[in-house]
Amino acid sequence: MKNQSLFRRMGFALKGIHAAFRVESSFRLQCLAALMVVIVLAWCKPPLIWWALLLLNCGMVLAAELFNTALEHLIDHIHPSLHPSIKIAKDCAAGAVLLLSLTALCVFVAFLVENVVH
Repeated sequence: MKNQSLFRRMGFALKGIHAAFRVESSFRLQCLAALMVVIVLAWCKPPLIWWALLLLNCGMVLAAELFNTALEHLIDHIHPSLHPSIKIAKDCAAGAVLLLSLTALCVFVAFLVENVVH
């Protein structure tokens, strides 16, 4: 993949996103949540800082989900049987997604309190 054109590398990235969307229900759910955030933002028309904060959080959650998917598929391919170290690696990757999702939810709740409740 080295020394390939930018468009070719972008194609690989888009294929990866598409593959995760096809095979991972968690990624599809996170995409739906991100879409709902964008709809709420468009409806509320908040200051740009809220757009930046919430879209950054959505991007981080989706990226973490992609890393988690890549790690799981790679580990399953290299070492299909369950091993305690593999379980820790997979659990840590899932924990990273959960942690980012929870902090993103906290930012979204803060947005709702400031822009919808008041």
